[in-house]
Amino acid sequence: MSVPGEEHLYETRLIIAGRHVAPDPVVAFERRDPVSDAVVTRAAAARAGDARAAAVAAASAFADWAATPVRERIGLLTAAADALVSRANEVVEIACAEVGSAPDWVRFNTGLAAAMLRQTADLAELLDGTETPLPGHILRRRPAGVVLGIAPWNAAVTLATRAVAAPLACGNTVVLKGSELCPKTHEWVAETICGAGLPDGVLNYITNAPDHAEEVVDALIAHPAVRRVNFTGSTRVGREIATLAAQHLKPCLLELSGKGTAVVLADADLDHAAAAIAHGSFFNQGQICMSTERVIVEASVADALVSRLAREAEALRFAPGNPSPLGALIGPSAAVRIRAMIDEAVSKGAVLVTGGELSGGGLQPAVLDRVAPGMMLYDQEAFGPVTGVIRVADAEEALAIANDTEFGLVASVFSRDTDAARDMLCQIETGIGHVNGSTVYDDPRLPFGGVKASGYGRFGGRDAVAEFTECQWMAIHDQPSSGGRTNNQ
Repeated sequence: MSVPGEEHLYETRLIIAGRHVAPDPVVAFERRDPVSDAVVTRAAAARAGDARAAAVAAASAFADWAATPVRERIGLLTAAADALVSRANEVVEIACAEVGSAPDWVRFNTGLAAAMLRQTADLAELLDGTETPLPGHILRRRPAGVVLGIAPWNAAVTLATRAVAAPLACGNTVVLKGSELCPKTHEWVAETICGAGLPDGVLNYITNAPDHAEEVVDALIAHPAVRRVNFTGSTRVGREIATLAAQHLKPCLLELSGKGTAVVLADADLDHAAAAIAHGSFFNQGQICMSTERVIVEASVADALVSRLAREAEALRFAPGNPSPLGALIGPSAAVRIRAMIDEAVSKGAVLVTGGELSGGGLQPAVLDRVAPGMMLYDQEAFGPVTGVIRVADAEEALAIANDTEFGLVASVFSRDTDAARDMLCQIETGIGHVNGSTVYDDPRLPFGGVKASGYGRFGGRDAVAEFTECQWMAIHDQPSSGGRTNNQ
């Protein structure tokens, strides 16, 4: 609830069957600026009844949307992409206020979101026709039904768009559940896409107060109209989503926590590796699932790499008290948590080479050397602007350490011998791999997702069609020539 006399910049509404539902003053919640603590958004707070109403609205709109020609659906999504780009300045202001993002990060997100909507055109041929591997047999893809998409705050525009783009293109209707940390940013995404001409109920938007998240998600997953779930967020919450979906026998796509790994072999171009690792470690204050958090380096070049990493990190430092060009951390508790991980590592023998000071809502980019097993920074996702260097004797040990993690989203290998780097990547347990490149990279044309505790399923590319459609096999049997029985009877 708002403090009497306190103003807010934005008001967020639910979108159900094309109707905008204003906040109920009894249950509305606030989102505050992560740096100034000023109220930014007064947001409508859905409860279980609202969640069920959104699912019903999506179910009511499903038959007509599924019957809409594929290219017409994709045309509307392309128009939505144009709208995202043309209105980008609006969401820059909103996201900067709600989550402390740097303006360039929000613009990058918006451009990537538009590319995701446009990329759905590549799916048309898979959705348009039929596949006939055997005479008289047809395989076709049909929309699954209502899809629940649950999006996080850290790349708010991109990940909310990703939660709905392929499902809509495939002919499903969608309920998008936004994050309580960026309710207006996610509403802006839903409203902009709806405004491109989607019929009422095809895309519905709800958000909830933090205390009501479990109630709302439970109601949506349990609803019989909901046939698919996609979730992007922490592994902890992803396990809960997967368990609940399994109880209702509903497939889900989970893109969860990461612990991005960069392996630097002795023959690597160290200047290039350091620049790529700094980009992967510190962009958006390290609040990206793909962020580079572990740097595994052969001992013979470790000193040289650490000195280069320190220079890269120090070039990104910001003046005390000033906003960071890398954006702010999502809140004070995140800064306290990350600093505790740094201090714990130092207490166990790691060396803080540079950075780690709290300032202006952000953390100065931090490089720690001699990180080792038993430290939180070795095992746990930091989700902040900190990277830990792990020294190894040789490439064989580097590979073993690279796989010594419960996570498996993304890894990079740096070497002048690209064949050797590629061979090592093939042995690393990861959903995404790069040779001589930053771990922070995405392309909507390609499948995105991880293995192990980083989740399962794939967004992006043609793999998304399998995630958000049902495969139907039809056999066309011969008719009897004269009133008799067929061979199959």
